[in-house]
Amino acid sequence: MNTEDVVLKGIILSESLVDREQMAKLEEELEWTGHSFADLLVEHEIMTKIRLLEIIASHLGTTVLDLQNIDIKKTIVNLLQPIQARTYGALPIGYDSDGCLQVVLSNPLDYQIPEDLSFITGKSIKVCVAPQVQILNAIDKYYPSTSMSEVLAGMDVVVSEEVTEADLDVNTLSTLANNAPIVKFVDVVLYQAIKDRASDIHFEPFEHSFKIRYRVDGALYEMTPPPKNLATPVVSRIKIMGGLNIAERRFPQDGRIQIKIGGKPVDLRVSTIPTQYGESVVLHVLDKSVVNLDLHALGIDETVLSQIKNLIELPNGIFIVTGPTGSGKTTTLYSCLKEINKITDKILTAEDPVEYDIEGIIQVPINYAIDMTFARALRAFLRQDPDIIMIGEIRDLDTAQMAVQASLTGHFVFSTFHTKEAADAITRLIDMGVMPYLITSSLVGVLGQRLVRKICDACKTEYIPKEEELQSLGLTKENIGNRKFYYGKGCSYCNNIGYKGRKAIVELFMITPEICDLINKCSPTIVLRKKAIEQGMVPLRNDGIRSILNGETTIEEILKYT
Repeated sequence: MNTEDVVLKGIILSESLVDREQMAKLEEELEWTGHSFADLLVEHEIMTKIRLLEIIASHLGTTVLDLQNIDIKKTIVNLLQPIQARTYGALPIGYDSDGCLQVVLSNPLDYQIPEDLSFITGKSIKVCVAPQVQILNAIDKYYPSTSMSEVLAGMDVVVSEEVTEADLDVNTLSTLANNAPIVKFVDVVLYQAIKDRASDIHFEPFEHSFKIRYRVDGALYEMTPPPKNLATPVVSRIKIMGGLNIAERRFPQDGRIQIKIGGKPVDLRVSTIPTQYGESVVLHVLDKSVVNLDLHALGIDETVLSQIKNLIELPNGIFIVTGPTGSGKTTTLYSCLKEINKITDKILTAEDPVEYDIEGIIQVPINYAIDMTFARALRAFLRQDPDIIMIGEIRDLDTAQMAVQASLTGHFVFSTFHTKEAADAITRLIDMGVMPYLITSSLVGVLGQRLVRKICDACKTEYIPKEEELQSLGLTKENIGNRKFYYGKGCSYCNNIGYKGRKAIVELFMITPEICDLINKCSPTIVLRKKAIEQGMVPLRNDGIRSILNGETTIEEILKYT
């Protein structure tokens, strides 16, 4: 629970607006969903947004302002740089009678922000309260977005000629990395990427160029490329922020950056690798506020969802989620753990790396440098009196055998595989060396999964699909009847992409008695898959077609991922 949530919790309890039982439920949901405490109070209709603002304003000794009726002078606006206003979610509006600078904040209960703003402006700060939507709109109005081109055009030449990192000593690298234009440039890149809900940010040096790309809803988009000579100082800046060794450029490094965007904390996992033309850096964005760890939020069909819930409530067994990298396997596993997390059960996880800190669950990071492998973690878990275990991935026979042993001794095990479809998991386990009879006595189900982009609701447009499009899905006009098809035209809400957000399409491979017989005969994947479909399994492609007919995604997305 962050500082703002702790403070708000204290205010709500002191005002006796919720009882202890309600508070316990809210705290539990807070940890799993990543939503703010304020959002949960409104979602559960405990109070309205305006009532919540009034309570916060009363606590701060101020009132709720209507920014639509306030005209802010340019001299006041200029007290903050645009990147500072966006990073802190802050808007200066004027001076009070005591000469204090009045500032409205997106997170008015974060006491660190006024201290930072006081240092930046050299003024005493008086925190004011206003609706968050008004604050963000006003920041956009008074601090227009700075495009990457504008940032680059306004930068002085940081490195006057083409040099490589090998030509620079540590002191020079440090000086370049802390150069004001470089700091501003990196801040703008991070702000823009996180604002666009990027999951990863890539900094890639090439022979004659330096590219910056970020991944949104599974697709990579390129920013305006900066000059090649900025690669060295920009990469050094990121390494300093991540606590990495800027002098070490021969080996990969991993680190972590914690920043605030719009006053909200965001974690960035840093990974560097040496390349022919400098170090390539990828930042993996971990923003709990945009991840909903709820099975119902994944977009899974209700029938399949009910089957999954029945499987994960079993006292012992192995449940595997399969799919390629970036298909949402970890999110699904977290959501399953949330569904069954009870105070009466002990849950341990081994992850590479731990992506989200979850209250009430013991999470162990894998570290191959010290031989802390999945198998070693699992072996240790069995001495920790667990009820439920999550193993990030079953990669070898040792881990697979330990998982089987754990399930056969009364534990429920969650894990993942990188396979093309659910039925492939059986073949993979047998190829590893797990005996078929052990698979049938421990495995309870395999969930094959992909993530597809959802059509933007703001620009969703109806259209009539062509005959060849329907044929590519194995459909005819008679099959679809009067069902409508949609696509996204592109608008400002979705950055003219036509898509906003993602959903899961899945296939659930259940281990039935008939499937067990086929596994014990070492039947090939195609036979297992055919039998599963006969018994009611909906394949990925068919689940994708369901999403198309529900107006959630497009034909192109389903053909791309299934």
